[in-house]
Amino acid sequence: MSHSDPAVANPTKDETRAHPVATAWRPVLSEIVRVFAQGDYGLSKPLPGVDALPKRTAEQIRAYVGSYGATLVELPAESWETSLAQWMGDHWEVLVDLWTKEEGRSDLVLSLKVAEIGGEPRFSVRSVHVP
Repeated sequence: MSHSDPAVANPTKDETRAHPVATAWRPVLSEIVRVFAQGDYGLSKPLPGVDALPKRTAEQIRAYVGSYGATLVELPAESWETSLAQWMGDHWEVLVDLWTKEEGRSDLVLSLKVAEIGGEPRFSVRSVHVP
């Protein structure tokens, strides 16, 4: 993806290539990262449109971020220049580049599945990892 790709308001259903994350999704994704940056990897307070995290997934994210050894911070606007979403036929796979206090842009990504349920996006956090 080039940095010149225009931001799109709504997600693109294109199985042939990844696209920038839809601007309509960015507030929800930013909120997930904000909560993670506060150390709440289980999303203890429900977020609208976001599936509850299984305890095992929350613990895996906590352990992975802990072993990575840097402090997650809220997403800066630049994160959207490199974060991607790709339609997989019945859902989107989304990778959001994460930032840390120590490094700025880190090697970590937030991996999510986004499905359309009744015309609305439904976000399921899969992991935080280094791809």
